[in-house]
Amino acid sequence: MKKLFLISIAALLAIAIHFFVVSAKNPREDFGASRKNINLSLDGNTFEIETEAQTVRDVLAEQNISAQDKVVTLPDLDSRIYQGSQVAVFRIKKVTVKEGGETFELETTQKVVENVIWENENIDFLEDDIAEPSREALVRDGMDIAIIHVEIKEEIKHEDIPFKTITNEDSSMGWREKKTTQKGQKGITEVKYRVVYHDGKEISRKILEKNVAKEPVEEIITQGTYVKTAKKAHTGWGTWYAYKGGLFAASPWLPMGSYARVTNKANGKSVIVQINDRGPFGENRIIDLDKVAFAKIAPLGAGVIDVKVEEILN
Repeated sequence: MKKLFLISIAALLAIAIHFFVVSAKNPREDFGASRKNINLSLDGNTFEIETEAQTVRDVLAEQNISAQDKVVTLPDLDSRIYQGSQVAVFRIKKVTVKEGGETFELETTQKVVENVIWENENIDFLEDDIAEPSREALVRDGMDIAIIHVEIKEEIKHEDIPFKTITNEDSSMGWREKKTTQKGQKGITEVKYRVVYHDGKEISRKILEKNVAKEPVEEIITQGTYVKTAKKAHTGWGTWYAYKGGLFAASPWLPMGSYARVTNKANGKSVIVQINDRGPFGENRIIDLDKVAFAKIAPLGAGVIDVKVEEILN
């Protein structure tokens, strides 16, 4: 602490050196004058005053600054005052600086926060770092100062580009057959970020540029479409009910677990369903579609539709 205080005093000498130059030229015979005009600098603010003071200590008393207060004066307290003397007074303020998990209790004569930090050689304070209060804030006795270390980095990350899946149909393959003709591969995007850290914690991330390092490869699926049906088709009314919630249906006679193609005769739309229940049993009602299956070939509001049902053999 003593070393720090000496450094601060050395800085003040540079600020006030012209006071001594001017004072040295003042005639000594003016010392006994009852009233004198002098220049007083108080914490860096300079103004001219008229005084009857004989010493610097007397000047402080006139300005209601107690000699018991912690101050630094140039010249010292017992120096004589002459006409045109220059007196500099710097009040010593106690401040607490917190930085990087450490706490520094300091005494300073500096006027603004930034200079308090810079005069302490044990504190790292770089151009991008943040002080709270701000760097330009005026220092007051008992002030708490916090330093936030700011680190700005450019980072490069590789991010996946999803591949598209294309489905082709092949009538030479059975409708339940599917094969991967070409395996898909993810692409890679190289992304450059500007990342800001406060005391090691990420605060913001901004994209500076993006470049495709590797294009994705499409996945190609071949889906069979060939459906082998029984020679005899059945026609009648088709209805719907909510049961499993899938492509299922109830049939009075088709084998359980078998498949059937149901075609809406009004619009030609068809759906393949698996038989998992029995019914319906109304007159000329030949199939009861699950709600999901019915919606693929007709609006649910239709209720009953004219259909063709074909048993699938493959």
